[in-house]
Amino acid sequence: MKVDLFSHGVALEENHDVDGALEVYKRLLAEDPKHASAHINIGTLYYQRHELTMAEHHYRAALDADPNYALAHFDLANVLDETYRCHDAIMEYEIALRLAPTYADAHYNLALAYERMREPRKALPHWRAYIKLDMSSPWATHARNQIKRILAADGLKLVVNNGPRRGMGTAKLFLVT
Repeated sequence: MKVDLFSHGVALEENHDVDGALEVYKRLLAEDPKHASAHINIGTLYYQRHELTMAEHHYRAALDADPNYALAHFDLANVLDETYRCHDAIMEYEIALRLAPTYADAHYNLALAYERMREPRKALPHWRAYIKLDMSSPWATHARNQIKRILAADGLKLVVNNGPRRGMGTAKLFLVT
């Protein structure tokens, strides 16, 4: 029954019936209050409506049900960032990345959060990680531009040592005076 309710909620979302999806997910939570995915989907529907308090409540409920749910940490971080709790958002993005190191969007949003905190050097490795994971989207172009801007503003130069075999090198940042 739970799988059927969840699938039905997803189908309603896909058909843009947000109210119907919310009703179905809430019925599912009445049966299983710890259904993390239902909490995530409800949180996302509230987030899209800019009802951030309700979105945060459901993302936290998802984390109560499953503390290792990277998407829940990411979504909670987005709400925290949107509500000007940048330090807390950074912490949640970092947890999401510990759980899922190749989570490209978490790298991107963490880089943005560090930029807002005026910590471009902390943003830099996340911009670089993002473009390794997503090389061709418009966001990758933005990430490349941010890298160039940070390097130019700090007088930093990226030096690559290719090592004994091609592709086995390391990259280091140096201050150019």
